[in-house]
Amino acid sequence: MANKLNRLRLKRLHIDTQFEHIVFMLKDSSIYKSEGFSSMSRVLVKVNKKSLIASLNIIDNAILKYGEAGLSESAWTALGAKEGDVISFMHPLPVESMKLVRKKIYGRVLTERDFKDILDDVIAGRYSNVELTAFITACAGDHLNLNEITSLTKAMVGSGKTLHWKNKIIVDKHCVGGLPGNRTTPIIVAIVAAAGLTIPKTSSRAITSPAGTADAMATLTEVNLDDKTIRKVIAQEGGCISWGGSIQLSPADDILIRIERALDLDSYGQMIASVLSKKKAAGSTHIVIDIPVGKTAKVRTKEEAEKLKYYLTVVGKALKLKVKAVITDGSQPVGRGIGPVLEALDVLSVLKNEKDAPADLRKRSLMLAAQLLEIAGNVTADDALAMASKLLRNGAAWKKFKAICMAQGGLKTPRPAKFKKEVRAFRNGIVKEIDNRKLAKIAKLAGAPQDQGAGVVLKVHTGKQVKKGDSLYTVYAEALGELNYAFSFLKSQKNIICLK
Repeated sequence: MANKLNRLRLKRLHIDTQFEHIVFMLKDSSIYKSEGFSSMSRVLVKVNKKSLIASLNIIDNAILKYGEAGLSESAWTALGAKEGDVISFMHPLPVESMKLVRKKIYGRVLTERDFKDILDDVIAGRYSNVELTAFITACAGDHLNLNEITSLTKAMVGSGKTLHWKNKIIVDKHCVGGLPGNRTTPIIVAIVAAAGLTIPKTSSRAITSPAGTADAMATLTEVNLDDKTIRKVIAQEGGCISWGGSIQLSPADDILIRIERALDLDSYGQMIASVLSKKKAAGSTHIVIDIPVGKTAKVRTKEEAEKLKYYLTVVGKALKLKVKAVITDGSQPVGRGIGPVLEALDVLSVLKNEKDAPADLRKRSLMLAAQLLEIAGNVTADDALAMASKLLRNGAAWKKFKAICMAQGGLKTPRPAKFKKEVRAFRNGIVKEIDNRKLAKIAKLAGAPQDQGAGVVLKVHTGKQVKKGDSLYTVYAEALGELNYAFSFLKSQKNIICLK
């Protein structure tokens, strides 16, 4: 218990450190000296009856007065702090589960109990970013065997709440990522829900991409739905598309994703655990997983894809999930838009059956929707595809999508960023290759996904014949500085779009 000498008064500094909990203290504070704290020490802080572990930042200016301390906005909110509250400081107990992380660093095998202990400490906020990075890195690459991936997945499911539904069959769809513009999920949800199946789709924000499904859907409707709202939408429409982080499904995964995003790291073992833990926690029973393969996609070779397919199926079975992994073409982006708004516009175009809607996005969405219809019921592959096509063609899917959006909070009109610039062909030729990773990076440099309207609109696909001066793609940004930043990168790169 902290004594009175270890207490200061809070002053709100309005410093945003995103999710990182930071406490600010003066360099000449008596607590700083007496407790032997140092800058970036992990400190247990308590305000009223709430406590958390924060990193200590030491300042030496007039932003704080003697006897005062400050908190980052995330810590302020988590503690329910008010101006003038008393904050006390203590040294936290050692994080016992770090010995398990060190065990993994040295190549030892972890059990489900080990992973549970680590994740309990992660959720409690006992791990610093450095310690989280150590855990993620120790598990990256091929450092998790099949049993460990299963154990990590089960531990992630147990780290948060789970949803339960009356229906015996609850369907879901996921893509492992790495393919810009591949925004099939909203279309699939609309088709499958229109067919009468239940699909409570919880989606992720972008990790290393210019947009995730939740980012794109946030430009169209409300995605930060609580448990009660999701159940209401499902009862009313049979489907929803929400951000999974808003309802604490596998909350440890959301913390790890934040670090993975900063590291630009998305390893197979953790990806499998992330995907299947969210599906299991959401109450899904039948899942189709899209694995795009291409030399600039996340999964580079057919051999890697087959291994990933096997792991997903085996781990899914251990969790009593019926998983069907589908290996698809990942050689080039799908659709035209790359970025939240630009991808949302593609989705609307397909659902509305517009004449110039991206044909590749429509075809892939129908194929994956048919896979879901097939595994969820007694229907052949041909009949499932015919059913999906009819529901899209006759407007039933568009009607269902609008209804889902209205139930989630309304349907908005997405608008691209105000600044744009064309990239044109420097000679005549036929498009031979498109680099997924470089196009995605251009979209991110332009501001996506943080700036919803930023990104890239692709004007060509492989096999397209172009003339010198034809537009290859357009870059959108909310600020000229970001637009110029994206162009400074693309000018230094060769073979973003290869012509032959």
